[in-house]
Amino acid sequence: MSTHQANRLLVHAIDPARLDVVRTTGADGYGNQVRPFAATGQGEPLRCCLRYAESGEQITLISYAPFERPSVWREVGPVYIHAAPCEGYTPTGRLPGQLATGPRVLRTYRADDTMNYEHNTVVTDETDLHPIIERLLSKPDRHDGTRAHPCAAMLPVRGRRCCGRRGALIASVPVRGPG
Repeated sequence: MSTHQANRLLVHAIDPARLDVVRTTGADGYGNQVRPFAATGQGEPLRCCLRYAESGEQITLISYAPFERPSVWREVGPVYIHAAPCEGYTPTGRLPGQLATGPRVLRTYRADDTMNYEHNTVVTDETDLHPIIERLLSKPDRHDGTRAHPCAAMLPVRGRRCCGRRGALIASVPVRGPG
């Protein structure tokens, strides 16, 4: 990973205050009630603490949109969180170990939140995502961050500007083959 401040990754989970509202109201803000269930431990990516759920942990599936301002590109999709508050995620400047390799779909966005198809990347194997994200962050469009794709996305990551206004890169769900 480059030592340039411009490409330094800031990895964070969904804002705990936002999750507190979901847990307190029992609804995700998109018309869905919170319904806790036991995790299978078969790969449920938790967006509250950026790790996979362990078998038997109480989790829930909620709808979530990482883009908060109105946009035709704003997507609402399912993400897993712990049913009760958890330890959260402490930023390290790198992707969380359990989520640092493919397969993944990396979706890139411009400063105006429109998708930049030219730089979208599919990682089909267990490749380390760090150099790929570094390459995408250095592209001429200045993708200075990653936000998780709302459809079961695993981790939002931002670089350079924390607000992500100059561009975004979305790390989304594992790529799965047919069947």
